[in-house]
Amino acid sequence: MLKKGSVIYEPKGRAGEYAPMAVNLYRGCEHGCVYCYAPKVIFIDRQDFLKASPRKNIIQKLRKDAPQVDIAGDVLLCFTCDPYQPIDTEYQLTRQAIEILHDSNLNVTILTKGGKRAERDFDLLTPNDSLAVTLTFLDEKPSLKWEPGAAIPEERIESLKKAHDLGIKTWVSLEPVIDPDVSIEIIRQTHTFVDLYKVGKINYHSIEKSIDWSKFLKNVKAVLEEHGCQYYIKKDLMVYG
Repeated sequence: MLKKGSVIYEPKGRAGEYAPMAVNLYRGCEHGCVYCYAPKVIFIDRQDFLKASPRKNIIQKLRKDAPQVDIAGDVLLCFTCDPYQPIDTEYQLTRQAIEILHDSNLNVTILTKGGKRAERDFDLLTPNDSLAVTLTFLDEKPSLKWEPGAAIPEERIESLKKAHDLGIKTWVSLEPVIDPDVSIEIIRQTHTFVDLYKVGKINYHSIEKSIDWSKFLKNVKAVLEEHGCQYYIKKDLMVYG
């Protein structure tokens, strides 16, 4: 069990399907994704959320808490922020966090849309760690509309390739799904260097009602199995099967 008040925590609900443990290094995120659920979760105004800052004393707290973790599994960085948003170039909290977690024999999963910014810490990652990238589009134009501060899709995909070539486990979060056909095409274009796909839907946005989720579930499973991919279908999408 994790002790009460630990900065490492057990995600609940949909987040719990991604990792047994997580830690959030920053308060807020500069990526400005239109679909982001985090402001509601941490009860912060969306505009204030865009003004990201390090969580108070987060490295000191993580250094204290990590040796006491007795739950098996990776620690995910991060759910309510991006570990490689632009501000991390200055503070480099993610690098420090990886080193602290490794010192306590904990493996790390990075979940990011930061693209090349993530590559500066590849030297720390081992075959027991994972690089996970959220992919929503293949083209730059819609990505800049929906995820204006994040790295463009091409850059994220290149970082996945580099991690895979280095022997780091890779997975792709196909969530949110904004254009089902694009999400399926992402699989076709990336399956040779992605070890796992985690597939969800989109929530907290009006576009959710315009998508035939039963059709998408059937089609995405067919493509994943055609290419022999390892995958996990999230519960909120699986109910349409």
